[in-house]
Amino acid sequence: MEHLQAYRAAGDGKRRANKPIEAHGRNRRLLMAAAVLFAAGIVTSESKAQSGPFAPMAGSWSGAGTVTLDDGSTERIRCRAKYAPIGPTMEMSLTCASDAYKFNLAASVKAEGSAITGSWSEASRNISGSLQGRGGGGNFEVVASAAGFNANIGLKTSGNRQTVTMRADSQFRGANISLSK
Repeated sequence: MEHLQAYRAAGDGKRRANKPIEAHGRNRRLLMAAAVLFAAGIVTSESKAQSGPFAPMAGSWSGAGTVTLDDGSTERIRCRAKYAPIGPTMEMSLTCASDAYKFNLAASVKAEGSAITGSWSEASRNISGSLQGRGGGGNFEVVASAAGFNANIGLKTSGNRQTVTMRADSQFRGANISLSK
């Protein structure tokens, strides 16, 4: 059979090349180059997300805590938070619920030095407003304001542990939450 292939190749005046092996090698090199470029893109995007004042907070967190209502009653709550920092900005969400109570807080913040500014919204009560405060390195003290509502919010992050405290002047008096990655 090899003689027949050699004969046909000689008849064409060409030497038969080993195309499948050459193509396989070329495809393998292209695949390796694509993998290297993909990995470089991930490292670059991770380094952007992991730099800046919000970097220690990046990722998904979960935990539990208590919420205090205006009548002084407290309820245990379960919470999930997601933080997506990119350099000096961050998108975040915090959802907490008990059997009788739920809140969905979302915020978009920006740091300029240690000053923090941004906006927030709470979906279940259809309220939104502004954020102002100070902090860095995963530890922040901010005031969330809206018409008829003010709350002091503290976020303290240490490794894979985070505490969130909220104190407000409305029917929602406050919350103490402990989260972990």
